[in-house]
Amino acid sequence: MARTFVIGDIHGALKALEQLIGQLLLQPSDKLIFLGDFVDGWSQSAEVVEYLMALQQQYDCIIIKGNHDAWVERWLNGEDPDPVWHRNGGKETIASYAKVSPEQRMVHLEWLNRLRLYYVDDQNRLFLHAGFASMHGPEKEHYDTNFYWDRSLWEMALCMDKRIKKDSLLYPKRLLLYKEIFIGHTPTVNYDVTTPMNACNVWNVDTGAAFMGRISAMEIDSKEFWQSDPAYVFYPGEKGRNK
Repeated sequence: MARTFVIGDIHGALKALEQLIGQLLLQPSDKLIFLGDFVDGWSQSAEVVEYLMALQQQYDCIIIKGNHDAWVERWLNGEDPDPVWHRNGGKETIASYAKVSPEQRMVHLEWLNRLRLYYVDDQNRLFLHAGFASMHGPEKEHYDTNFYWDRSLWEMALCMDKRIKKDSLLYPKRLLLYKEIFIGHTPTVNYDVTTPMNACNVWNVDTGAAFMGRISAMEIDSKEFWQSDPAYVFYPGEKGRNK
């Protein structure tokens, strides 16, 4: 039976990602949906991109752009490094590209250019990195950057009063549009939670690999999940995005 796995933020932790993918015991019929932020943090960002490009040749992969991926895309396209990006993992990503040829950098740039901003499956489940603001859904979004920067969707789901029913005029319109929504972007470790979190019909699969957490994969039907070891154990002497 075909399975679909959704995978949270990676942030340059190739070794943790390889461990996680190994746990899934993938079959040719399985689908992988990556929610973005493949780069910035640990020292193997360029290698993560190479790994994902190779994985696409073996499996059905949906790969979504995160805000950190957008930063790297602009840098590879010739823009000066964003100072905020540089302080939040960009420095490590630039270092990881030191041994990547100009030709292969262009391959990476073209790959980043092709990444999706969101994906809706045949059961009306939405996958995106962060969120969206339009009550009419992503296709009516005015600013594409919301897809990989917005936190209001997740914060709204967290704060929903459980007494408000779906047929109430007070129930958020955005949450009624989809059967389920899967996101990354906001680490669950911010809430002292080390596993994927659920609020209303929103699932957050970013379990803080950029910091002291792990990379997580969830099978979207059963909600069974797998995790790597904490990413930092693979990179002794590095800080990731920890201050």
